[in-house]
Amino acid sequence: MSTKIAAYAVAIFVSTALLGCQPGSQGSKTYKPGQAQQAMSVYYGTVLNVADVQIQHEESGAGAVGGAVVGGIVGSTIGGGSGSTLATTAGALGGAAAGSAAERSRAMRPGVEIELELDDGRIMVVVQEKDDEYVVGDRVRLIESGDGTMRVRQ
Repeated sequence: MSTKIAAYAVAIFVSTALLGCQPGSQGSKTYKPGQAQQAMSVYYGTVLNVADVQIQHEESGAGAVGGAVVGGIVGSTIGGGSGSTLATTAGALGGAAAGSAAERSRAMRPGVEIELELDDGRIMVVVQEKDDEYVVGDRVRLIESGDGTMRVRQ
């Protein structure tokens, strides 16, 4: 009985830890600490085209590792002898697959590709997380940080 309680405790701990592995925002309203209180360049322009996209953040592999650990522990509580070994192996493999799939789905974020014509005639495209609505003809600001990061704001 105590093995099952330990397995559930580890599962909860690993699941909670994996929630902290979510990637940072790449939206127009989110700044990194190094960008705060820094001078930025502002350009004005008009939206020419808007397309929905998906932003795929890099996966750390923590989902697969955590899933394998949890699956192996839960599997080890099933059966005895060679049956326990088989259940542990199956649990680890299934947990790894499930953890990897969960991490992959959390790594995908809805984004928007915004094509702009700046007032100086340049055409630019910026991809950012979808945290605002843009339509063709909108007047917008293009904000460029010192690190080269650009974001479109209304």
